[in-house]
Amino acid sequence: MRQPKLRTRNLRKTYGPVVALSGASFEVEEGEFLTLLGPSGSGKTTMLMMIAGLVRPDSGEVWIDGHLATYAPPHRRDIGMVFQNYALFPHLSVFENIAFPLRMRGMNETDIRREVAGALDLVQLPEVGNRLPRALSGGQQQRIALARCIVYRPSIVLMDEPLGALDRKLRDQMKLEIKRLHTELGITVLYVTHDQEEAMVMSDRVCLLNDSRIEQIGTPADLYFLPRSTFVADFIGESNLLSVTVASVDGSDVMLNAAAGVLLKARLDAGRSLRIGEAMKLMVRPEMLRVLEADANADNILEARLSDVILVGGVTKTYARLADGVLVSATGLTCGPPCTIEKNASIRLGWTKENGVLLPQPESAV
Repeated sequence: MRQPKLRTRNLRKTYGPVVALSGASFEVEEGEFLTLLGPSGSGKTTMLMMIAGLVRPDSGEVWIDGHLATYAPPHRRDIGMVFQNYALFPHLSVFENIAFPLRMRGMNETDIRREVAGALDLVQLPEVGNRLPRALSGGQQQRIALARCIVYRPSIVLMDEPLGALDRKLRDQMKLEIKRLHTELGITVLYVTHDQEEAMVMSDRVCLLNDSRIEQIGTPADLYFLPRSTFVADFIGESNLLSVTVASVDGSDVMLNAAAGVLLKARLDAGRSLRIGEAMKLMVRPEMLRVLEADANADNILEARLSDVILVGGVTKTYARLADGVLVSATGLTCGPPCTIEKNASIRLGWTKENGVLLPQPESAV
């Protein structure tokens, strides 16, 4: 059987009464880019540190290339790390910073010069070898940190919030740079961030953590279009979450009671069952919701009062309040100046039954 590059089994870590990570299990395939995503305190950095060997788990296992590595020292795990603060040696030149891990491994000078030159070419900074780190911009320093990490070809590259210290424009550039390097080198990357856009842009799969446990693992499309909980729906992108109860089920078609006596339709996933009267949340992404013309029809229609229309460049966002006070939003491509409908005017919002996702009520709401 083909072994995953990295596998964790039921990793758990506590600090006194605080549970930092609770029973985390996942696998990373050779050459995969997996992102650990979640809010502050969700356990993602704790998990990364245990995989790196810098924090010892209370229980559970870490496997690398089919070998148990739970208690192996960091230098025996063949792992490279990139940090938010770059961690470059300020008194060494860029060349010597990148050469450092090669010298530690006893490589000869000719090979060191070749490998460092190749790493600088990969990060598109071939001319900065003789400079000190302080002479470089933040984005350039992060590229050098990447070069130092990949120059000795580690089995797995771990990245802990590597773009957190950069401004928005540099972050956008570095996201594409990291994605390019991953594609060119075919390296296995485990990436930590709290920024959902970074995760969606760069990852093959995303492991979303919440409150010290894994909430859902899947492709960016899985988490966006098929969330398994209201937390996932709310954390990834924007979402409209409507409180509903199950009125009837006919095959894959579900009828739902919503606020103010409104009846809505949804589709039921194969193999899933619902109880009549069961309380649920219906998620509708803003781009799936549209403002209906007076004579237009849709599977689902909600009456609302217009709150605001905001032009955001290529898209326009329409905000409206339902009869029960819930604020919903609809996003569409900007095709001209915003509409001139007055605030508090009555509008209709519609969507197809296929574009709603039924989710269980959050535990605190049950």
